[in-house]
Amino acid sequence: MSLNWITPAQRIQQLPAYPFARLDELKAKAREQGLDLIDLGMGNPDGTTPPEVIEAGINALKNPANHGYPPFEGTASFRRAITNWYHRRYGVTLDPDSEALPLLGSKEGLGHLALAYINPGDTVLVPSPSYPVHFRGPVIAGGNVYSLTLKPENNWLIDLAAIPDEVAQQAKILYFNYPSNPTAATAPREFFEEIVAFARKYEILLVHDLCYAELAFDGYQPTSLLEIPGAKEIGVEFHTMSKTYNMAGWRVGFVVGNRHVIQGLRTLKTNLDYGIFAALQAAAETALQLPDSYLQQVQTRYQTRRDFLVNGFNQLGWNLEKTKATMYLWVPVTPGMTSTDFALTVLQQTGVVVTPGNAFGKGGEGYVRISLIADCDRLGEALRRFQEAGIYWDKTQSLQNCKQPSAIHLA
Repeated sequence: MSLNWITPAQRIQQLPAYPFARLDELKAKAREQGLDLIDLGMGNPDGTTPPEVIEAGINALKNPANHGYPPFEGTASFRRAITNWYHRRYGVTLDPDSEALPLLGSKEGLGHLALAYINPGDTVLVPSPSYPVHFRGPVIAGGNVYSLTLKPENNWLIDLAAIPDEVAQQAKILYFNYPSNPTAATAPREFFEEIVAFARKYEILLVHDLCYAELAFDGYQPTSLLEIPGAKEIGVEFHTMSKTYNMAGWRVGFVVGNRHVIQGLRTLKTNLDYGIFAALQAAAETALQLPDSYLQQVQTRYQTRRDFLVNGFNQLGWNLEKTKATMYLWVPVTPGMTSTDFALTVLQQTGVVVTPGNAFGKGGEGYVRISLIADCDRLGEALRRFQEAGIYWDKTQSLQNCKQPSAIHLA
């Protein structure tokens, strides 16, 4: 029996395909064509989860007490580990009983926060480019997204002065993310002070995504929103175990900050899920207690890859600066090409997977995001393939020796 008369809700129909799901499809097609892929598209860490974390998870898995439903608000010990981590890293004091909530990954929490706090028609301020859930969550909730276009000449920072007063007056929530995915931009403490003052003036909820807090280099220390006086009164901050601790598949994250906002998100989640498996929370708790020597190893690994790839691209004609944080490079495409055409050309001609910048919003057009998720030998092979295919950046010329993509289509 045909079910053609059953159609998805409008909130689903208006969503384009999720870019990383589409990338998976493209990669599968490319492999069918015999390409040896070097996948630098997704932010999927290539390292292994620390052995101490794995062992803690195994031990917790063997404990029958963990086999039932976990507490909706997360285990008390994991919440304490979260708030202790914040105090150790940022000097921020949080109440583990009301100001911290474990999540099934930060993406889940960011998306559900939109459902918990955005009514149809509400104005939501979102940078462009940004991590897709920052604007897709509000769209799913029926909000009106007002895009804040980020510009390289402003170091990819939000220009608060450019937001019209009438828009700011209507805005309910502002999502932002520094260190940034996808641009790898960082924001000085002064910017955080300015955005807190802006939000307090216009009574806007700040939602800060701090997923790359510990992937910082050359002595740089990212700022937590909650370090800023008064921020906890009007904001929350999200974090994940995925990147620093190589736990992407474990799906563990958390949100901290304003207790009333967290309670609202918790209320929604109690109606949608039963929280994180307690054994995973025990493993995540162990991760947050790892010594700084582990963090230094992770930072050194990504910093070495950053240096290697930046130097390699600059030899191919780019003029990239070394990023201060994250696991990404934000690379301009050859003039005359769209982000999509460039990414598909690179995929077909070299077997290297990069993410089109427009997957992160219209403000990402003209760039691709490249993830530092392979060792230097593999990154060197990617650079060799670029050179062999004649792919380089030149202000006056298009890609050399590269055919326009035809066999694989993003649309």
